Amino acid sequence: MTRALFLEYYKLRRRKVWAMMTLFLAAELGWAAMSISISISRSADNAAWEALIFSLSSMNGLFLPILSAIVVSRICDMEHKGDTWKMLMTTSVGRQAVYAAKFVCAGSLILYGILAQVVFIAGFGMFHRLSEPLPADLLLQFTAGTLIASLLIIAMQQWISLAVKNQAFALCLGMLGGFLGTTASLFPAAVRQLVVWSYYLDLSPVTYLYQASAGSYITGTIPVLQCITALFITLLLYMGGNAHISRQAI
Repeated sequence: MTRALFLEYYKLRRRKVWAMMTLFLAAELGWAAMSISISISRSADNAAWEALIFSLSSMNGLFLPILSAIVVSRICDMEHKGDTWKMLMTTSVGRQAVYAAKFVCAGSLILYGILAQVVFIAGFGMFHRLSEPLPADLLLQFTAGTLIASLLIIAMQQWISLAVKNQAFALCLGMLGGFLGTTASLFPAAVRQLVVWSYYLDLSPVTYLYQASAGSYITGTIPVLQCITALFITLLLYMGGNAHISRQAI
């Protein structure tokens, strides 16, 4: 497993995945900085950590499904284009180990993006000299919730990317997920739970309560039951994809 994981990172050395991720995240964080700055200029009440975390959580519903689809596609496409499955099978590394290594590799790349968002939240808040101290517990929950939602999306995208050679299908699914993740807040709660891309917002420790003439940010803990559900779906997708790809003819 360790050798297979090292091999995945080695194969990515010339594919500029890190640079692509950094540029993609820079676009999201730049958009977030501009949006929050405008919001603060209109009302001083919006100068709060809760507003920062909620804004990033809602934007992640659009950006992270697309970014996850691109990252997983880049990792899996190497085996299709190079037709390297047969070569890998001649080594002592099995297909299940390769599948696990790709999942861990994609998860670590997305974790890098999530940690970059945490650094952005802390830096942006300190730059604007927010009155409240840095909410470490909310940032920890934001990291955990976003990572759990991302692992679910990665498990689904990896199955699709390895099963279908044409990566346009996987990328289209990622863009569809981004659209659903952005609009999911408009759906009823029962329907939203079926839309896995909405978990970026649902697993956030901050929600926004809409009222007649104004709204307010509500903090709490990420829903444990929904976290367990997301992890269970992730496990099912991973095991289903692993079993399917392991039996697939090469």
